[in-house]
Amino acid sequence: MAFSVRNLSVLAYANGFTLWHYNTSSEDRSSVGGRGYFDDAGDMLAGGDVMMVSARDGGHMLCVVVDAAGVQAVPMR
Repeated sequence: MAFSVRNLSVLAYANGFTLWHYNTSSEDRSSVGGRGYFDDAGDMLAGGDVMMVSARDGGHMLCVVVDAAGVQAVPMR
């Protein structure tokens, strides 16, 4: 299943940083966040934002990376 902007919400915003939550009950964690997945929300997301993801097989935290090729959310380390 593809990204749905209806499942993306802001949890907190301050000083240009946004903490997001994305909920998908139909996808696994490994399916969420790859290059291009969040492109439809690219006008809302900024590099360095953090995203909490709730997926079918559990949750995880991602960091938003924006570059010329689009938006991706990579696992936090």
